[in-house]
Amino acid sequence: MSRTFIENQRYVQIAFNHTAADVVNILPRIPYDSRIIIEAGTPYIKREGLGGIRLIRRLWRGLVVADLKVTDGAREEVQFAHSAGANAITAAGTAPAETLDFFNQVCDQFGVLSMIDMLGQENPLGKLQPLRFKPKAVVIHKGRDEEANPRSIIRYKDINKVRSKYGVLISVAGGLDQNSVRKAYFNGADIAIVNIVKPSDENEGLVNTMNFGNVIPSILREV
Repeated sequence: MSRTFIENQRYVQIAFNHTAADVVNILPRIPYDSRIIIEAGTPYIKREGLGGIRLIRRLWRGLVVADLKVTDGAREEVQFAHSAGANAITAAGTAPAETLDFFNQVCDQFGVLSMIDMLGQENPLGKLQPLRFKPKAVVIHKGRDEEANPRSIIRYKDINKVRSKYGVLISVAGGLDQNSVRKAYFNGADIAIVNIVKPSDENEGLVNTMNFGNVIPSILREV
């Protein structure tokens, strides 16, 4: 059982963004592997609350990320997610530097892994430079709404820009599926994030009707 990041290890992060029913139906079908991170996505947490995080923790003994995208009130939000069983939490890169500094510091105090999501940030490196306390991971993120724009791309070039200055893990998110995680790793990502989606969803990801017992081992071969 691993509840912290392992140096020089790549991961696949599987994000639940719909309902607790999806978690109950799908998560037990995902074979445990220390290279798998399970995410309580932002829409899922808004819908299911802290109970949704607790549900994932009951069903998954490895790393669990609470995608809170903290923008203020870092201490209370980190405490909430930690008490519900999360051992990694995200803050929004759009938050003030003071919030991000405090968030990273509080995560360290609680023994929680801090992740800053750079969704909408043109210069992730510039956002990190003023911080006194650095995160454990940075998320290079093309949002789900951006997937509708064919000119919108995952800014892979930001990976090396950040890594050249800071020894943080780099996550990549944005329309990845089982066939495109290889590209994320090829471009230097430590963590490839894939969403659980419904057949009716416009976004790419792992469709909730898949045979996860077959799909997950296939993805892990790319890790």
